[in-house]
Formats: sequence, structure tokens, C-alpha cells
Amino acid sequence: MKVTTQDIALESLDALAGVDTLVLFVGSEDRPLAGLAGFVDWRLCGTLSRLLKDEFFSGAEGDAVLLPVDGRLPVERVMVLGVGPKAAWSAQRFSEVLSSAAHRLNKAKVAGVALELPAAGALEDVARGQALTSAFVPVFEGERVVVLAEKSLAKVLPR
Repeated sequence: MKVTTQDIALESLDALAGVDTLVLFVGSEDRPLAGLAGFVDWRLCGTLSRLLKDEFFSGAEGDAVLLPVDGRLPVERVMVLGVGPKAAWSAQRFSEVLSSAAHRLNKAKVAGVALELPAAGALEDVARGQALTSAFVPVFEGERVVVLAEKSLAKVLPR
């Protein structure tokens, strides 16, 4: 499996190649949407914000929604996963979230995925990177993983 990193930016999002699914992790307190979720919401003309406002999706643990992109992004679909409140983050919880995401992606027969690792500021970058390599990469059955990461996290991710 090939794992690469790219900066979190609209340009990186627009230039994604070799992935069919984009995964967003949204917490129950993530208002307004920031990071990758904010960029995707922008590209989808506020679709995610409307889902949150209408309480169709709340970001609670276990919430999930699959969105078509109608050509607005270079992927086929966006999978949005709820991760609950930031206060609940721990290294163990983070690993469980990533493992669960990998299982969902496998069920959807995803070949290539792009994602931003959640818990920025709540967990150290080293712990986040270790969880990716121990809880997500071994479980995900696809061929390609693109991690959209801030520079400090990109430094500790596998190359």
C-alpha cells in the first residue's frame, strides 16, 4: 500500500489523484467547520453546513453520511464520520476511530482514500502518526492512502 502526505489546502484537495473517496472526521463541537472539512464544505457549496444545521448529521460518535460530489471534487464520494466531543480524545480512542474508519472503507470497497487525521491539538502528532500506522494502515485493504496533514504532522508520518 502506498501512503503519501500532502499539505492541507484547497490546492491539494483540488489536485487529489488516485483516490476514489475522501474521509472527513467531524466532531460534535466542530462549528464552524475547519481544516479539510471546511475546504470540502466550501467546494460542496455548504452541503455539510446544511446537514449540521438541519441536524441530519451532528458529528456524534457513530454518525456517518456518504455524499456524492457531482464533479466538484476529484473523488467519487465523501464519507463523513462523526467522532464525538474533543474532550473524549485519547490515544486509544483515536486508534479506535481510525480502525473503524478503515473497516467502513473496506465495506464500501474503497481502493484509494484521502483523509485528514482528526484530533489536532488534542493529541500529539507522534501519537496521531503511530495510530495511522498501527490502527488504520494494517486494516485498510485499499491500495492508496493520502494523508492531508499540517506540516508538523507530516514530519512524523511514514514516507
